[in-house]
Amino acid sequence: QVQLVESGGRLVQAGDSLRLSCAASGDTFSRYTMGWFRQAPGKAREFVGVISWGGGTTAYADSVKTRFSISRDSAKNTVYLAMNSLKPEDTAVYYCAALYYDWSTESGHYPWWGQGTQVTVSS
Repeated sequence: QVQLVESGGRLVQAGDSLRLSCAASGDTFSRYTMGWFRQAPGKAREFVGVISWGGGTTAYADSVKTRFSISRDSAKNTVYLAMNSLKPEDTAVYYCAALYYDWSTESGHYPWWGQGTQVTVSS
């Protein structure tokens, strides 16, 4: 089992960049596929992006794939979500999640979650 803690969320203006971090502990980080999801007020949680346990494969939601990038640093047990050209519609609580030696873009497949970090993009 793995514990996850997100950080880096804050209030930014449209067009700004921001990088979120998710620090993992409790198990071997390299065994986990890491996903990023977000939830805006009144909306369902949605997939943002995912990176495979080895870091060699990534996938993104269509709404972010030209603007967001996921990376991972095994030495720091941390996964990152770099967000560029932020829009007001990116406002949400962002969550990272872990999936053991598997691959999915579905939030229901991820057993372990962080507490979330708020990103607010003002126009």
